[in-house]
Amino acid sequence: MGKRTWVIGVDSGTQSTKALVVDARDGRVQGTGAAAYGLLPGLPAGAKEQDPGVWVKALVKSVKAALAAAGAAAGEVVAISVSGQQHGFVPLDKDGEVIRPAKLWCDTSTVRECEEIEAALGGVKGALRAVGNAVLPGFTAPKVLWLRKNEPSNYARLATVLLPHDYLNHWLTGVATMEHGDASGTALYDVRRRRWSEAAIRAIDPELMGKLPGVTASDRPAGRLRREAARALGLAEGVWVAAGGGDNMMGAIGTGNTRPGVVTASLGTSGTVYACSDKPVVDPAGEVAAFCDSTNRWLPLLCTMNVTVATEMVRRQLGLDHAGFERVAAKAPAGSDGLFLLPYLEGERTPNVPDGTGVFVGVRPGTHDAAHMARAAMEGVTLGMNHGLRRLATLGVKPSQVRATGGGSRSRLWRQIMADVFNAEVVTLKVAEGAAFGAALQALWCWRLESGERVGIEELTDAMVQLNKSETAEPGDAVGVYGRLQEMQDATGRAMRPVFRAHREFVLR
Repeated sequence: MGKRTWVIGVDSGTQSTKALVVDARDGRVQGTGAAAYGLLPGLPAGAKEQDPGVWVKALVKSVKAALAAAGAAAGEVVAISVSGQQHGFVPLDKDGEVIRPAKLWCDTSTVRECEEIEAALGGVKGALRAVGNAVLPGFTAPKVLWLRKNEPSNYARLATVLLPHDYLNHWLTGVATMEHGDASGTALYDVRRRRWSEAAIRAIDPELMGKLPGVTASDRPAGRLRREAARALGLAEGVWVAAGGGDNMMGAIGTGNTRPGVVTASLGTSGTVYACSDKPVVDPAGEVAAFCDSTNRWLPLLCTMNVTVATEMVRRQLGLDHAGFERVAAKAPAGSDGLFLLPYLEGERTPNVPDGTGVFVGVRPGTHDAAHMARAAMEGVTLGMNHGLRRLATLGVKPSQVRATGGGSRSRLWRQIMADVFNAEVVTLKVAEGAAFGAALQALWCWRLESGERVGIEELTDAMVQLNKSETAEPGDAVGVYGRLQEMQDATGRAMRPVFRAHREFVLR
């Protein structure tokens, strides 16, 4: 038997890090590992932060566990790639040390900074011209301005701006770099021209340009594994470290979304819906993000901040495990007899409602029970995602099939709700961890290219991404019910915005 060859895919998320050891010959997952963590406690409303050192420890723990599960020897691993939560701001000083905890994608404390940047760019239309995206609280740019305004002594130390996956690449290689996909989610990057936007940078600080790393193509490596990182992971020094990317970009690869025509829906803490495009797709309304992907194409994407975070809140309130939650929810009819959840919890990104909170509408004696609340939570977050999917359709992205990934996709009931709400076939993948698997496939792509092969990422995904045909859900009789419920949820969201703003002022007073 010849020498075995492995690649490693890592997904560093908001709640945990997962690692997969994948056979480079056939794409089969041979070992998995995971490590959980949480947010920093005691922060003001809207603030969400983590210590980047936690990500490093979780990466080491999860990779070691995956290697042990696969029985992989150090010399058999040829490449590693990291998928990371997008938009987070990791500030480094001149010595490469973290200055303060990272503000995350779900941090909504930068509303005023967004307004300042957009005003400097000439409003939303000016921002769309400069970077291709509206400036939203989740993005990196307002976080940088927030640091300059609120922590000037820390800003004075700022030497390098990195995103979460870039920081892990920096730890792995010692090199500070970005790739197109993750860079495009900063609101500092011109997605049409694939370069830093001078206008957006001037809106924050003209000297910021010197603090941004170089951007490399997605099929080029970030570097090689440095000695100290290799020792910590139990790997050989010099292993290729692929460019990596944001979790959505890696999820696209891991679900085979590497050609126009396929749409991926990821149901994790947040919800994302995205598609592969051969050209930039800029939304004049600024609701759909005009990102680059991590295959050197583009990835029009919508993001809702509240998916499993909302269903988990209701599940815990009801005192149910996940199987029990699904059984209870199945007792209520489609549409939950008019009960629906506006799932904005601590703000929302699509639609852009940073002051939002969660609202149940339709509470009455007949709907105030566990079954209706559980199903309404599932339906509410799915309708929230469909708000953006409808916007994608107006831009020319009209899927006949949606590839579902993430925790929510494991539920049979939820898959049927998705099929009915989206009015499209919903399928799942044999490898459920789309972002980590996508990272592994990108690592394989990088290694084969660096070995002198001419191979496209589509060839790898066609051969190695497999569907779970037995879990396919088709649209049914509830399509019309959800169409009407969608109109009610959208109208309620619009009507509640003045109330949300007043509520935020009340809470902060």
